[in-house]
Amino acid sequence: MKEKIFIYQVLPRLFGNNKNVNKENGSLEENGVGKFSAFDDKALKEIKKMGFTHIWYTGVLEHASKTDYSTYNIQKDNPNVIKGKAGSPYAIRDYYDVSPDLADNVEGRMKEFEEMVDRTHKNGMKVIIDFVPNHVARQYHSDSKPTKTKDFGEGDNNSVFFDPDNNFYYIPNQKLELQFSTEEGSEPYIEFPAKATGNDCFSNKPGINDWYETVKLNYGVDYGNGNTNCFTPIPDTWLKMKDILLFWAGKGVDGFRCDMAEMVPVEFWNWVIPKVKYKNRSLLFIAEVYNPDLYHNYVHWGLFDYLYDKVDLYDTLRDVVCGRKPTSEITFCWQRIGDLQPKMLNFLENHDEQRIASNFFARDPFKAVPAMVTTATMQTNPVMIYFGQELGERGMDKEGFSGIDGRTSIFDYWSVDSIRTWRNGGAFNGSGLNEQQIKLRKFYIKLIQIAKTEESINAGKFFDLMYANYENPEFDSTKQYAFIRSAKKEFIIVVSNFSDQEAKVVVNIPQEALDYINIDLSKIKNAKELLGNRIFPLAPNWNKSIQTIIEANSAKIIKFSME
Repeated sequence: MKEKIFIYQVLPRLFGNNKNVNKENGSLEENGVGKFSAFDDKALKEIKKMGFTHIWYTGVLEHASKTDYSTYNIQKDNPNVIKGKAGSPYAIRDYYDVSPDLADNVEGRMKEFEEMVDRTHKNGMKVIIDFVPNHVARQYHSDSKPTKTKDFGEGDNNSVFFDPDNNFYYIPNQKLELQFSTEEGSEPYIEFPAKATGNDCFSNKPGINDWYETVKLNYGVDYGNGNTNCFTPIPDTWLKMKDILLFWAGKGVDGFRCDMAEMVPVEFWNWVIPKVKYKNRSLLFIAEVYNPDLYHNYVHWGLFDYLYDKVDLYDTLRDVVCGRKPTSEITFCWQRIGDLQPKMLNFLENHDEQRIASNFFARDPFKAVPAMVTTATMQTNPVMIYFGQELGERGMDKEGFSGIDGRTSIFDYWSVDSIRTWRNGGAFNGSGLNEQQIKLRKFYIKLIQIAKTEESINAGKFFDLMYANYENPEFDSTKQYAFIRSAKKEFIIVVSNFSDQEAKVVVNIPQEALDYINIDLSKIKNAKELLGNRIFPLAPNWNKSIQTIIEANSAKIIKFSME
């Protein structure tokens, strides 16, 4: 039976930090930092027990930071081109190394990473890490690259804006001018000639809202000449990136979440992914892509396994939860995606998005229960959950660089209260969790279990019931969403209630749905509501409509079985 993928995204820097200081703009010494070793067998068993198949360890690669590791022969960074004290995990300083922050013994940091990968595998899960192909830290310098490997930019002709053999884009004869004040007491950052900034800012004067801490990589696209492609011969950046992917695959990594994949030409992905998968066909490639017009290119031509479903399902569900859109809009999501639906990665939180429980989203994590049920059960595609989401983490801390923005900071040294309480010094007994956190976590565990084990959900057919209920006076198509999932000898009806009020609903089941699932209803013996683990009584004419009461901001997953 096919296993439905559930990914647990976690920042090791935050996950294992037990230090409860949380000083705004605090240093590593003041606020502490999590380590690879925090993912010991006990922690990994608990994550596995929740039902996860993969862990996405975010921020593993060595990135620019204000913490000084020069005594370990790691080049010190200028603080004026770093965001926050800890730095952005997406401003890579060395593609061939891991963050020294995460090691108990800095000199043995790669060994500690490899041991964490091995522990993850032994506990029955696979490892995903970030691959950041579009940009690097302003002061990129690899101390750990293999012998004879040249650094990015080494040998570039920096007297021209574009050269297909260059790794960077340059603004010739102009120095970099940062449009904001430098950090007090620091030396100004000098870059001449200026390099283009990571978010396609081809100016020597990036602003505070640009990705000023990063430099754009050159994949052979001449942005100064009508975006002309120069892919023959193979650009040097392509070759360097292939070697980097193979390096990490050789460390036992099982997949790559590819940051801002759509900012890198699809031709590169079409070239590199088969070469890397030739060494390991089971490797996963997940693309962060936000332009639906490009989806087919990145799946059918770029050969990605999965794409972010951000601008359709995530954005729509968020608007439904917040009362800005009717539930009927969810139907249009899967219709727009079409045959790509199995290739979409569903989520309600990640490091870029605001926490469900934050003041900027729903304020209450339970308001998103119907959205989470829909996310996890609607199709066969993978689902991602962000660490702390299952505990109602609010993301309302004022950590430093990120401020109070409803997100858990990726830039600062910090400790996440809900995760620290759950870990409880490594005990994972949740003794400090409050009643609501315990209830929410049980819901997530139960939902994942259902989605993973029920064949109708992890491998079955999907039929949207909304069209048959738009005119139904006993079904609110602005607040409720219903669909069928089916396998050979069973089917499941999922009904989600996004209303703040309890709802008595009747869901009409059209004949087209029964024909599609192709199940002899006369052989159905019983029904069970899976989330509540209760018998669901079959009323007369149940095959025409299902009647039930659903609590506010809740859902029911009703299984009809021949056995």
